[in-house]
Amino acid sequence: MNPTDEEATARIRKIMPFCDVLGLSVVSATPGRVEATAEWAEERTTVFGGLHGGYLMAIADSVGAFCASLNLPEGAGTSTIESKTNFLRPVTGGTVGIVATPIHVGRTTIVVQTEVTRDDGRPVSLTIQTQIVLPGS
Repeated sequence: MNPTDEEATARIRKIMPFCDVLGLSVVSATPGRVEATAEWAEERTTVFGGLHGGYLMAIADSVGAFCASLNLPEGAGTSTIESKTNFLRPVTGGTVGIVATPIHVGRTTIVVQTEVTRDDGRPVSLTIQTQIVLPGS
């Protein structure tokens, strides 16, 4: 597992306090790619001990939004306006890796693709989300 970028982890948890509840740790963060991790925990599971789909969507949305925020013009903000997730296989233990990359960075929207993978490298979910660019005041 890659070491955590403590500064980026603190930043994502400051701008989105829910990321602390989610247990997200950022490994690296650039406008072109954000990598993060999260641990399997029983309180995050559904039937048969698999990570809950809502949890998987929340970590993908959060890492994707952080990626979008790194691509904003000075003073602008962002919010998710659309998100679609495909679930591919369960996670019943270990750590998941989360990688978000921008597909489109425009004046009014940013589209981000976020992949979640298991420890064995197999894909868990794929999320594509659209973030609105909110102009600064």
